[in-house]
Amino acid sequence: MIKKVYSKSRRSCQVTFTFVPQAEVQTAHLCGEFNDWDKATHPMKRRKDGSLTITISLQPGRHYRFRYLLDGERWENDEAADGYVSNAFGSDDSVVDV
Repeated sequence: MIKKVYSKSRRSCQVTFTFVPQAEVQTAHLCGEFNDWDKATHPMKRRKDGSLTITISLQPGRHYRFRYLLDGERWENDEAADGYVSNAFGSDDSVVDV
C-alpha cells in the first residue's frame, strides 16, 4: 500500500510505503531513484501485524522507480504501485507517481 499526503503548498509529499512480505523477512530497505538505489539509506520498520513500513518526503510532479530489498539479496515490487517499468536487469521496477 502506498499513501500520499501533500503539503498545503504542494511543494512536498509525505509518501508512506507499506509492504507485507509473503515469507519470513529479517530486514527490508526501500531503494529507488530518490536515494540512488542505496541499499542502506531507508530501512523499513516492522509493525505488530508483520508488515514493513517507511515514510519519506518526495518532490511532487515526478514519478519515481523503486523496489524493496529483502534480507539484502531479494528484490520485490509493490503490488499497489502506480505502475511498472522494465529495468536493465530483465525485470520490472515499481513506480510511484507523486
